[in-house]
Amino acid sequence: MSTAIVNNLLDKTKDFSIEETLSFLANEYKDKVVFSTSFGQEDQVITALIAKNNLPITVFTLDTGRLFQETYDVFHKTEKKYKVGIKTYFPETADVENLLNTKGPNSFYESVENRKECCFIRKVVPLTKALKGYEIWITGLRAEQSENRSDLSAFEYDAHFNIIKFNPLLKWSLEEVQKYIDDNNVPQNTLHKKGFVSIGCAPCTRAIAEGEDIRAGRWSWESSHKECGLHQK
Repeated sequence: MSTAIVNNLLDKTKDFSIEETLSFLANEYKDKVVFSTSFGQEDQVITALIAKNNLPITVFTLDTGRLFQETYDVFHKTEKKYKVGIKTYFPETADVENLLNTKGPNSFYESVENRKECCFIRKVVPLTKALKGYEIWITGLRAEQSENRSDLSAFEYDAHFNIIKFNPLLKWSLEEVQKYIDDNNVPQNTLHKKGFVSIGCAPCTRAIAEGEDIRAGRWSWESSHKECGLHQK
């Protein structure tokens, strides 16, 4: 059934612009479309498109408790500029307390398993709550962000969260994203101008050098596939 839905959406929207597709989804799946933003450049473009077209799409974010102040700053600027309410989901307090009381505040540096445990508590559990009851999940994924994302399609079924994902900027380059931001005066995280391309939690993100892979700044002490569990195939 999920494959049929994905194929139907791909067929119906194949000649649509991104804005037309967003509008179509908002009408076709009334009150069942949700967009997750982490205030990265891609997400800021999508927020701008939703706001500009006054689309009835719920926008939410995950506050892990370890974000950069610059991320909160762009969060504030985005709500002010677009007059859009961004719902915030937090980790379960008891889970965070237990993690810190048993393993300390920096356990994620010690092993991939520990890091994924932290990501699960701070991101995956709140995301599961945020997506509950929705049928379409809009994301800011782009194919060139990582090898894991290079073979995605515009619409995909996410079996882990039992939801259809729409990746509107999948084929966009980083240059196209930046051009849209510049041309439309879209608020963006000031860290992007300091070499931070992919921005997550402060302890787990660093600036990258010229020529480095886009994801090199995330969990830079690891040689894994650099995913936190939010986007699984």
